[in-house]
Amino acid sequence: MGDTHLPSTEFDGTDMDDQREAAAEAQLGDPARPMVQLLAPDGTLGTDPVFSEYAARLEPEMLRGFYADMAKIRRFDVEATALQRQGQLALWVPLTGQEAAQIGSGRASQPQDYIFPTYREHGVALTRNVDLAELLRQFRGVSNGGWNPKDTNFHLYTLVLAAQTPHAVGYAMGIQRDQKLAAAAAAAAATPDDAAGQAPEPKAAVVVYFGDGASSEGDVHESMVFASSYNAPVVFFCQNNHWAISVPSSVQTRIPLANRAKGYGFPGIRVDGNDVIAVHAVTEWALEHAREGNGPVLIEAFTYRVGAHTTADDPTKYRESAEEARWRAKDPLDRLEKYLRAGGLADDAFFEQVKADGDELAAYVRKTTHDLETPDIRTAFANAYVEAHPLVAEELAWFEEYSAGFADHAEPAPAEPAQAETGAAH
Repeated sequence: MGDTHLPSTEFDGTDMDDQREAAAEAQLGDPARPMVQLLAPDGTLGTDPVFSEYAARLEPEMLRGFYADMAKIRRFDVEATALQRQGQLALWVPLTGQEAAQIGSGRASQPQDYIFPTYREHGVALTRNVDLAELLRQFRGVSNGGWNPKDTNFHLYTLVLAAQTPHAVGYAMGIQRDQKLAAAAAAAAATPDDAAGQAPEPKAAVVVYFGDGASSEGDVHESMVFASSYNAPVVFFCQNNHWAISVPSSVQTRIPLANRAKGYGFPGIRVDGNDVIAVHAVTEWALEHAREGNGPVLIEAFTYRVGAHTTADDPTKYRESAEEARWRAKDPLDRLEKYLRAGGLADDAFFEQVKADGDELAAYVRKTTHDLETPDIRTAFANAYVEAHPLVAEELAWFEEYSAGFADHAEPAPAEPAQAETGAAH
């Protein structure tokens, strides 16, 4: 077409889009920038032009808290795996290796933020004060969820791959509209005295978690289109653990997943997912960006699933032990422990207490799981609708009749008569 252009449309003039892109690149640089890493595998702390400022805010107590959280959730993971092997759970989804990605991002959120997990975010659940024993109710099959999301702003686990991403964007758009209504109401106050003493609600955002495998689902693409179009306050947090069951991440994408964000018109950041300090810094930045009305952010946490995809999986069938060994050398707990010890921020007594706390949690989870009672299946019929439904009542009646067919109504056989004494010596 030479120097000619396509016909002009009502959408010509993308100044706002250009401004957003320029603002993002001014803060983060080119999308092809190296992966953000602050804490190296040897425990030394590096620098970053943007995120070192966020890391500097972390007090020693919070760093010790990061380690305690990661150690606690790893101990919980070991215990849950053992419970499944013992027949106490139908299935378990391990997280070992991804502790830094989950604890770092979870601790960066604020109480008013809302979290949409997949089915592996046990560490994020810990940071949101979910009772970890409640996580196991679903995996034992005695509950459809296990906890009330309203109590912690941590949604129920989603087993359908990527289904939580459109839910998260919709929720974020709801937050956006609620905040606009609240601002309009405040502006319409008759006098300044009307709003006196009423602190404004804190701004909120949404974080939605998914894996590298789920990134190939259409739900993720559609969610990012909507989030970008409506400038929704949502952070997409992709835990790239390198394996979507048996399919490597290299098959899911030919470029870093974080680079996809540019196509949707918002920032994308790749962070070392085994570096809890960097993950916390990046997530804190992203949530601030979203809360302030600057739109969505995509974070790709570059980490590794050390164990199986689930307890029904055997990773030795599709990956080499040498690969696992390379990633174990980048263990998130080991590198933070090295940093804490080198800086005199934690001593042997601290690490011994962390271990004791983990064992105490494991004992609590084990006892609670053993004590769980299987609910009456009739509750499934009762909970189908808010009010009684004739079709459900008919199905329940059929179920009762069907179940009765398995009952043994026969009279018990009479006891054998006692053998008569014969007087013979035995």
